[in-house]
Amino acid sequence: MSSHPIRLIIEACDRAISARDFDSLMRNYAEDAALVVKPGMIVRGRENIRKAFIAISDHFQGQLRVEQGEMQVIEGAGDALVIMETVLHYPDGTGGTITTTRRATYVFQHQPDDGWICTVDNSYGTDLLGN
Repeated sequence: MSSHPIRLIIEACDRAISARDFDSLMRNYAEDAALVVKPGMIVRGRENIRKAFIAISDHFQGQLRVEQGEMQVIEGAGDALVIMETVLHYPDGTGGTITTTRRATYVFQHQPDDGWICTVDNSYGTDLLGN
């Protein structure tokens, strides 16, 4: 079975984040997209999302590595809800690496000429609801 086109986009985004290639990353976001930076902090607009990703990368000394685990894509009315595992690897401050898995949610919109574009990026998924 072939991968859903959105999986390929997310894989490319993860490589771009890990490589600090923010130009390539931003090509996958709608101009008015929203990014959950952390619970309680949402940025909107491609330029603000770019700045947020740079700040996140700087926070992890440019050593953040992102990959994906299991993924489900549910399409309807030109949109797609993506529910997936996002795996983050980052320095622990003592020379080691921490690995964290989040159950992320994303929304993509189908563009007739350009394929799929991310409109909502929420790597925290339903954890935003709290306990």
